[in-house]
This record gives sequence, C-alpha cells and structure tokens, in this order.
Amino acid sequence: MSVTPSDQEDEYFARQEFARRKKELEDKQGRAAEDDRQRVLAVAKGRCPKCGAPLVEFHYKGVELDKCSRCEGIWFDAGEMEKIAPADTGFLGGVRRIFK
Repeated sequence: MSVTPSDQEDEYFARQEFARRKKELEDKQGRAAEDDRQRVLAVAKGRCPKCGAPLVEFHYKGVELDKCSRCEGIWFDAGEMEKIAPADTGFLGGVRRIFK
C-alpha cells in the first residue's frame, strides 16, 4: 500500500523548498556583490572618483587629504572635514552644516 502526500503536505514542502532556494540565491548574490565591491575598490584605490586619475596625498592642518592629479578635486575621507573645519567657521563649516 502506498501513501500519497496530501495537498497540504505538498504545499508545505514546496514552500520549504522555495524558502531554502531563495535564501541560497540571496546568499550567493550577497557574496557576488561583495566580491564586485572588493574588485572595484582594488581598481579604484588611489584613483579620483570623478575622473579616475591618480590621487596625490598632501597634508593640510595635520590631516592627510587626497587631491586629483588631473581635475584637482580634493577628496575627504570620513572625519577629515570635521578635523580641519569646525562647524561654525567659514565656507567649509557651511558645507559641513549642509551635509550633516
């Protein structure tokens, strides 16, 4: 005598299989996205985000900033602007207030 699963059992196991496969796909996509991010960072390291030219490091008020060798844009790492421009002074202070 063979026992056949009920419709509810079929539905339950189908949902379980779907959830398992969905999680596997999300994990795979997450790993792929992180791999892509790491590749981009490796290529872009020391490069201008705007034009891709090499960045030149220079010191200003005790902070090491990055300046593009082509477009001459100045790039701040996290926390650098706060170190060179208090919130209430001059142009950079005004820029800081805008982006808080």
